[in-house]
Amino acid sequence: MEPITHLMTGACLARAGFNRKAAYATFAMTLAAEMPDLDSLWSIDGPVAALQHHRGWTHTFLGLPFEAAILVGAVWLFHRWRSRRANPSKPPRAPIRWGLLYCFALIALLSHLLLDWTNNYGLRPFFPFNPHWYSGSFVFIFEPVLFLILLVALVAPSLFGLISSEVGARRPPFRGRGWAIAGLIAVTAVWVFRFVQHQKALQLAQSGDYNGASVIRVAADPYPINPFHWQTVVETSQSYQISTANTFDGAIATSDRTEVIFKPPTTLATLVAKQSWLGEIYLDWSQWPVVEETGTDPDGLTSVTFRDLRFLYDTPLFPSRGKAPLAGTVYVNADHRVVRMELNGQVQH
Repeated sequence: MEPITHLMTGACLARAGFNRKAAYATFAMTLAAEMPDLDSLWSIDGPVAALQHHRGWTHTFLGLPFEAAILVGAVWLFHRWRSRRANPSKPPRAPIRWGLLYCFALIALLSHLLLDWTNNYGLRPFFPFNPHWYSGSFVFIFEPVLFLILLVALVAPSLFGLISSEVGARRPPFRGRGWAIAGLIAVTAVWVFRFVQHQKALQLAQSGDYNGASVIRVAADPYPINPFHWQTVVETSQSYQISTANTFDGAIATSDRTEVIFKPPTTLATLVAKQSWLGEIYLDWSQWPVVEETGTDPDGLTSVTFRDLRFLYDTPLFPSRGKAPLAGTVYVNADHRVVRMELNGQVQH
């Protein structure tokens, strides 16, 4: 998921009651809920390095205890600095319990993995013991419905607090617990409903007629907002068929809204490209890769493109299939050596 949803989830978890048990719970859980995305700093080394390390060890069960320890250690340093400047006669509203705070940080970190699992990019929570990528694929990477639910859960207590202060009501020490719990329940309800619709979309794709060809495997990828709207990808022995499924009326898109991609042949250039740094990383991550030779320029460089079929559909955020996200290109010269690599239009230096 995108960062703001992660941060708001951590804040809602804290307000659901954890902030009453230990000081700094809201601060620590909000930061912990987004902390695994620190691996995005690898983009400094280029787009291929970013793909290699994104959702890497910071998104694993093995890495979470260390991340929680680093975060709580930072909060402890902040507390020491703050204690020297604060009024000693004003105790914190919640007791200082570092052990509990560590456990709460772990819970927020786990929420990050859970949210990332719900979309179709995936993550490897058991790495390095199990390198398999897991993805629920039933929530879009930015879901406005979930964003709005969490935003209301966090903002509503402050708005109602302003109304209460106008009438002279006493301000409670902890506000928003009920709203936070309701928000988390609503998020879970959206997940469950979308999960059920995802299973229906898979069944629709599996039961379709593909000119008599047997179905090898199917996938269904979510659109934002509308839980009944899905992209389906069906693999047969010769091709992939991309369609649109509507789980509300049980219909698969008609022929003018489908796309058939025939499996490209393996060439010497594609073999070389697959053994490149980009090729190895891409094929390790991609669950629906299509690797094809797309032409040779006047300088004799053969371009080989890497695409993932999970992302070849139009959305408000990605309106063009011609500019599919997470697409890579490897350029191979006449001596069958890799001379350049690009990912998302950015050159790897």
